[in-house]
Amino acid sequence: MGNVTNDNIQTYRARPEPGQLVEVRRRQWVVVEVTSSKLTLNSALQNAVTLSSIDEDGLGEELEVIWEIEPGAQIIERAGLPSITGQDDSDTLEAFLDAVRWGAATNADRGFLQAPFRSGVSIQDFQLDPLVRAIDMARVNLLIADDVGLGKTIEAGLVIQEMLLRHRARTVLIVCPASLQEKWRVEMLEKFGLEFRIVDTGYIKRLRRERGIHANPWTSHPRLIASMDWVKSGEGLRAMRDVLPAHTSYPRKFDMLVVDEAHNIAPAAGANYALESQRTRFIRLISPHFQHRLFLTATPHNGYTESFTSLLELLDDQRFARNILPDEKQLSQVMIRRLKSDLVDAQGKPLYAQRKLQALLALYSAQERAIHQKLNAFCASREQDAVKVGNAFGTSFVNQLLKKRLFSSPAAFASTFEKHIATLANGSKRKEKDAMADRILRKAILRVEEDYANDQEVENAQS
Repeated sequence: MGNVTNDNIQTYRARPEPGQLVEVRRRQWVVVEVTSSKLTLNSALQNAVTLSSIDEDGLGEELEVIWEIEPGAQIIERAGLPSITGQDDSDTLEAFLDAVRWGAATNADRGFLQAPFRSGVSIQDFQLDPLVRAIDMARVNLLIADDVGLGKTIEAGLVIQEMLLRHRARTVLIVCPASLQEKWRVEMLEKFGLEFRIVDTGYIKRLRRERGIHANPWTSHPRLIASMDWVKSGEGLRAMRDVLPAHTSYPRKFDMLVVDEAHNIAPAAGANYALESQRTRFIRLISPHFQHRLFLTATPHNGYTESFTSLLELLDDQRFARNILPDEKQLSQVMIRRLKSDLVDAQGKPLYAQRKLQALLALYSAQERAIHQKLNAFCASREQDAVKVGNAFGTSFVNQLLKKRLFSSPAAFASTFEKHIATLANGSKRKEKDAMADRILRKAILRVEEDYANDQEVENAQS
């Protein structure tokens, strides 16, 4: 289609008609409704015009203006096709028709994949498994739990691109640790040709300068990336609450949710199980409003069944429930788990070198063993006293800190232990049990004890 030139734009203030294309505030809109003023005084007739955006980064966004006083409002009368200046040869036309036919993927044709041929990456055979499963699902709910380094980002990108090509998704939100935002943006752009925008405080400021103070970042562009720690509170959470409907609706408000390092949103296990983190609450808030969900993690199970089942419930609450062991058949349909040691090529040879872990024994001197025994005895006596006054949790936390400092270095332990003894010596008298203080301490520890930002850091720490 030819470009719209200034000659095609009417600068006069004729009243637009429903269905016409107009330019308002340097963006293009379609007129939805025109309401004329009923006042017949000396003032000129004015019209309230309801507009719907056709820009990709604001498709469906509505705006209402008074046409006669809106600065720069213009009607785009027509935009014709370019003039025919020649005729292609039959071979060129045949190639064009083949390209159109091969590129017209339909939801009914599940045996033909588009994304692998449109991506700019060398794809391993095993990386196609999530894509094939996604095409067969009415709603894509997948937990990709492949080992570190097997290309979970590529697998997710293939699924995203295929859903977009088949028109099964238009809006995509990627939630990941802050350190991975730029990595996701670059890989989606360079390997799949998809432009994603990172939503943060700076992005909101720029958006509102350009579109007004009421612009919502979550509807500003169809493909967005956000940090899981930024969205869980503050401006990001408030803006998300503003755009979400009061109840789950169909069609869903958004199309595809991708959560990278999904183990970070799983509820804590053990003593902190009842205390959901802000990350968990945020995903629980938004996930019902997404048609498709894609969770990525190399460590889906942290050893606690209650935490793992809660993660599965966030992924698909129709198949899984909290604290109930998942059915193996149902789990196999949504979870993809491959280790490097399991993958072989066409000749049956391992794709990756075998990794062997060897424990190195640390020999302690008699003096070091003695101080460890004395510290254990000291901690045990403190915990016995704490149980009597109902302060077991806080005392256990302090004891754990002392043990970590001793394993760190004698100097670190000496510094911490001297402060601890001074605190005990300066205390006036034992305080009564304070339930509120105990809850505050639990929540503070839950916020501080963050997991690694991503699985690659875990891999490096264990290597």
